Amino acid sequence: MSDEALHEVPAGLFGRTLNAGQPDIDMNKIAGSHDILFICLDTLRYDVAAEEEAKGTTPVLNRYGTWEKCQAPGNFTYPSHHAMFAGFLPCRYEAKSIADRQPLFFPVNAGMGKKAPAGAFGFSGATIMEGLEKAGYDTWCVGGVAFFDKRSDLGRVFPGYFRRSYWNPSFACPVKDSTRNQVDFLLKKIEKADRDIPVFLYLNIDAIHYPNYFYLDGAVHDSIESHGAALRYVDGQLGRLFECWKAVRGSTFVICCSDHGTCYGEDGCQFHGINHPAVTTVPYKHFTL
Repeated sequence: MSDEALHEVPAGLFGRTLNAGQPDIDMNKIAGSHDILFICLDTLRYDVAAEEEAKGTTPVLNRYGTWEKCQAPGNFTYPSHHAMFAGFLPCRYEAKSIADRQPLFFPVNAGMGKKAPAGAFGFSGATIMEGLEKAGYDTWCVGGVAFFDKRSDLGRVFPGYFRRSYWNPSFACPVKDSTRNQVDFLLKKIEKADRDIPVFLYLNIDAIHYPNYFYLDGAVHDSIESHGAALRYVDGQLGRLFECWKAVRGSTFVICCSDHGTCYGEDGCQFHGINHPAVTTVPYKHFTL
């Protein structure tokens, strides 16, 4: 028996979720007929997202359904994005094995059964972007955190996965208006884009990442309260993006999630890159515009 066969997971196992039933979306019907927006709210904690949702302080995101509590693919940006760009998005918090995933995208050549599970878009290539390009998509990346800034060898890895990638200093973490600047940039791009070619956009929003204290009046350091204030700021900017994209581009499928959370002193822990529940538990939702 080959090494590949020893490690192969039958495709029929995928999609057998703890919440039984058919997938809520068939990506094979989405791919080719819809633009796809993948919005990463970098560093957003699930508990903060759920609290703001319950208080009604994120009306734009609330309009598109409730946050699902999920397991993060990694505990900081770099490993998490390698997983997500290969199709392994945050999975349900209750999942007990890889068989309990219900993927939107499935890498059919990765030795996991060769056949995509029900509802998943089976792609060939190293990333979902490469697979979608083969299906006729133009792929865009608008960066935020330093892993997307193209100013270093490491910062060029992720942008290199896309046909078109963009970053400038006004998108960076220390800039209070970073999300507004990203959205302003995108509104100009979509007006000029060929409407006959579907677009896959990855947008890395870094306002919730450190530093975020300046979103909370009077704050002088980051805290869980300023984390929530940053999410409220982001929500206000996303409304402009969604409305313009819907008006100009038409049918659009949105994936919105965090890549990981972060700690603000819980159990003596700070920041992320560690396996604390505040880091490894993230919000996720997908919806159509």
